[in-house]
Amino acid sequence: MKACSRRLAALASTLVVLTLPAAAAPVGEALQRPALQVRAPERSVLLSIAKAGDRWVAVGERGIVVISDDGGTHWRQAPCPVSVTLTTVRFADARRGVAVGHGGAVLTTADAGETWQLRLDGRRVAQLARAAATTPEAQKEAERLLADGPDKPFLDVLVWDAQRLLAVGAYGLAVYSPDGGATWSSWSARVPNPKGLHWYVARRQGDTLVLAGEQGQIVRSDDGGASFHAVASPYKGSWFAGELLPDGRLLMAGLRGNVWRSADASGAGWYQLISPVPATVTGMLAMPGDGWLLANQAGMLLRLQGDTLAPVPGEPLPMPAALASRPDGRLLVAGMAGVIAR
Repeated sequence: MKACSRRLAALASTLVVLTLPAAAAPVGEALQRPALQVRAPERSVLLSIAKAGDRWVAVGERGIVVISDDGGTHWRQAPCPVSVTLTTVRFADARRGVAVGHGGAVLTTADAGETWQLRLDGRRVAQLARAAATTPEAQKEAERLLADGPDKPFLDVLVWDAQRLLAVGAYGLAVYSPDGGATWSSWSARVPNPKGLHWYVARRQGDTLVLAGEQGQIVRSDDGGASFHAVASPYKGSWFAGELLPDGRLLMAGLRGNVWRSADASGAGWYQLISPVPATVTGMLAMPGDGWLLANQAGMLLRLQGDTLAPVPGEPLPMPAALASRPDGRLLVAGMAGVIAR
C-alpha cells in the first residue's frame, strides 16, 4: 500500500508493521469485503480496546472485532463490513462507538459493537479534501489523494459524544463529523501541518484538543477545534502515545523510550522522564490516583508515579499495543497475541 510505506518505515520496529499481511489485497477491495470469521479471534493481532458499558470491544487486523461480556475471560467475533486493519476504537457511551483504520475507514456502532456501519472511506476522504481546497497547493494535494486511491489509514479518533467525531491519520488527514458520521468535512486546512506529517495521537479534555505524531509534531486547540496552534516539542522523533492531563499539561511518549511531560498547560517547557530501556512506547493508561502505566515494544510495563518511571515485575508481554483496566484492577492488554488479562 503506497500510503502505508512511509508509515511502516517509521514504525519498522513497532507492532504496526505486523498488521499487514505479506500479500495484501488492494485496500479498495478490502473496504468492500466483510471481515472473515476466524477461529480464536481474541488471539488475532489486536491494536485497540475500549469499554462499552459492561462490555469490552477490541479491534485489529483484517477488520476483526471481538467483544467480551465477562470482563475479558471469553471473547466472540462480531461481524464487520470491511476487512482492512482497524487501528482505534472508542465509545461515547455504553452503546454508541466508532472505529477507524486503514483505507480511510470509519465505522460506527449503535449496539455496543454487535454490528457496524461503514461511514467513510478513503475515496470520500479525497473528495472532501478536494471540496475544501482553497489554494493551489491544497488542490494539488487533493488531486494526489484522489489519484492514490483509498490507501491512507486513520490512526486515532476523538469522540466528544455520539455525534461529534474527529478522525486523524496519515499525511495530515483530519476529518470531522457533527452528526455521528452521517456527514463529514475536512479539517486538514485548519490544523498546522505544512509537511503533511502523520497524526498518531488525538486527545481531548473539554474544549482542549491535542494532536501529535511524526517528527515530534504537536498542535493544540483551546476552542473545541475552531483553531489550532503549534506547540514547541522537546523531541523530533515520532510520538506514538500521549495524554492530555486534567490540569492541561501533556504527557507524551514515543520512539526509543522517549517520555516527556510539559511543565505547564502551554507546553512552553518540558522535562524528560528517564526510561529504563530505549524501547518505543506503544501504549499508556491512567491508573488510580495520579499514576500512569506505559507499555513498550520490548513487552515491558512501566509505572510512572511522580517523576519515576520503573518496570513492573512480570513476564514480558508479546508486543503490546493498548492497555485497559478492569474494575477488579487487572489489566487487559491488546497486541500481537490478541487480548491478554494481566
